[in-house]
Amino acid sequence: MLIGYLVLCVVLIVFLTSRLKVHPFIALLLVALLYGFLAGMPADDIIAAVNEGFGRTLGGIGLIIILGIIIGSFLEHTGAAYRIADRLLALLGRKNIAPSMGIMGYVVSIPVFADSGFILLSPLNKSLCKKAGITLAGAAIALSLGLTVSHTMVPPTPGPIAAAGILGANLGQVLLVGLPVSLIALTVSILFASKYVARFQVDPLPDLDEARLEELSRQAPSLVKSILPIVVPILLIVSKSLLSIFELSPSLFTQIVNFIGEPFVALLIGVFLSLLLPKKLEVEMWSTSGWIGKSLANAASIILITGAGGIFGHMLQRSGIADTLGETVSSWNLGIWLPFLLAASIKTAQGSSTVALITAASIMAPLMETLGFVSGLEKALVVLVIGAGSAVVSHANDSFFWVVTQMSGMDAKTGYKTHTLGTLVMGTSAATCVFIISLLV
Repeated sequence: MLIGYLVLCVVLIVFLTSRLKVHPFIALLLVALLYGFLAGMPADDIIAAVNEGFGRTLGGIGLIIILGIIIGSFLEHTGAAYRIADRLLALLGRKNIAPSMGIMGYVVSIPVFADSGFILLSPLNKSLCKKAGITLAGAAIALSLGLTVSHTMVPPTPGPIAAAGILGANLGQVLLVGLPVSLIALTVSILFASKYVARFQVDPLPDLDEARLEELSRQAPSLVKSILPIVVPILLIVSKSLLSIFELSPSLFTQIVNFIGEPFVALLIGVFLSLLLPKKLEVEMWSTSGWIGKSLANAASIILITGAGGIFGHMLQRSGIADTLGETVSSWNLGIWLPFLLAASIKTAQGSSTVALITAASIMAPLMETLGFVSGLEKALVVLVIGAGSAVVSHANDSFFWVVTQMSGMDAKTGYKTHTLGTLVMGTSAATCVFIISLLV
């Protein structure tokens, strides 16, 4: 029955937000509460799920969203984003924006969480599409899928590392096979975004007309200044990730890098660097009616919706739906497709790719020998196919779904047709690659 309740709730969210135009925050909160009662959860558990789901989700990415939007505001109002866009358009051409954003997302998400990467690159993505005169939809979904590919399948992201540890797989082998598989999945994702999603019309910056765009381009700061608020935070976060890989002994240097490499600290540094962008820094920019005030007002809706998505996801986790699906799917004899379907069902049920990776790996661990996954390469393939499944599918119970849709100006219905379907295409293509490799070894 839990699965039936989940399907009912997803349909209800789409109906409320698309047909009745109910604000997504209200829709998600009410549907999450409805699911808790339908699932027979005690009242105390429902209240705990609301508090923990909202708090933990925003505790992880709330500040990142706020700081990222402030950086984006300065990049937009000073013309810095358009300076970068001009240079990239000259190098890449107007037809290659979606592939470029997909590749950029793939690279950035290896050291940086997908949510943070999308928030950091979203202003640049919008500027590129506005300058090129194309819809935002294709490039936004190429970016979101590029971020998802490496986040779920390429170490040293946390999910694949945890799954490899649980299953006893060699990380070198996971990386060796994971790179070509993930690059094929990335290629399929870019084609999906370029050929299908690009048909959806989404104005990158609806409030910006051509005359204002030209004015901003003329007044924009230098290219070096323009890229600092984006590049420096990424480099700082990457530096912290590298420290964890090389396991350096504790020292003052490692303490400093760990501190400034924390995502919210790195983005705070990016905010300070963005203050270098205006020709003249004025107090008005910091006021409630200025750039920062307006950007915080814009951030409020995104933060509330993302937090409500966390409530829905946490409610599903506490209801035990992942265990129910795990027990059902693990009894099926499907070879290498079993761990994929296991991870996909858990991901779809509760929203978190990392939870899906770890839970599916934990269920698979005692079954590995029975199913014949004993060699080092076979274990690596199971890790990868679980990673592919953990991307399928991203929808209303996933906070990343709301980050992508809200920052790209899409409603929930469009998000399901583009981002959700895209994660299905991407994950299935990766799993198919793993299946073909398993037939050859």
